[in-house]
Amino acid sequence: VQLQASGGGLVQPGGSLRLSCAASGSILSIRSMGWYRQAPGEQRDLVAAITRGGSINYADSVKGRFTISRDNAKNTVYLQMNNLKPEDTAVYYCNQQIQDRTAFWKAYWGKGTLVTVSS
Repeated sequence: VQLQASGGGLVQPGGSLRLSCAASGSILSIRSMGWYRQAPGEQRDLVAAITRGGSINYADSVKGRFTISRDNAKNTVYLQMNNLKPEDTAVYYCNQQIQDRTAFWKAYWGKGTLVTVSS
């Protein structure tokens, strides 16, 4: 199983970006999907997560600006980021809780994608 993330880049304050993360491989089922971020010198923190049933959790710092969604048919999770601020600058990592061909549930991580918010 692999996660492929995309969509990072450089954007000015107030701008928008959309991140995507698709899982591929021997997948039986996926529970939660989420996005985390890690700024230089800081720990990795949850940004947003969504369960298979659609329950969503956001970090307080992104509420009202970021929207997480998922496409179960495509094993893909998205993060729409609007009104970006310099403090949103970080490496963003996707995470999916996947039941693979072993039938065990595991947490898979995508390679990070850098988001830089700067004028």
